[in-house]
Amino acid sequence: MSKKIALFPGSFDPFTKGHEDIVLRGLHIFDEIIIAIGYNSQKSTRYFPIEMMLERIQQTFEKYPTIKVHTFAELTVSYAQKHEAQFLLRGLRNTTDFEYENSIAQINRQLYEKLESVFLITSPEFAWISSSIIREVHKYNGDVSGFLPYKL
Repeated sequence: MSKKIALFPGSFDPFTKGHEDIVLRGLHIFDEIIIAIGYNSQKSTRYFPIEMMLERIQQTFEKYPTIKVHTFAELTVSYAQKHEAQFLLRGLRNTTDFEYENSIAQINRQLYEKLESVFLITSPEFAWISSSIIREVHKYNGDVSGFLPYKL
């Protein structure tokens, strides 16, 4: 029986406690999780440098040998194939997330039929947290420490 490998892709700008929650809950389902920080072609610039986010996420999960953190700049399905991931792990906060993620899951299945999308509903205490809200609070010198699993 092969290892169940899940890819958790995203821009993670920044990686929040909501993301952390999805990954830790995913460990109950998958043998290995690859957190893949992607270069999003829809976003021209990042707020937090990708190298810094890579380092912070690695520190967050340093005690979990089955969690790996990478960066990538290609189609998610191509990256999943290269790393023999059979699953895409995604978190859903609300119906808007579902509509968006459903469309992406459908195209991913067309591009790579062996890739299953697995959706976890965000835990209620994190459902309102989004990276864009955290960026806005941080931009105006607000305290974001309670929303992130690491120190900036």
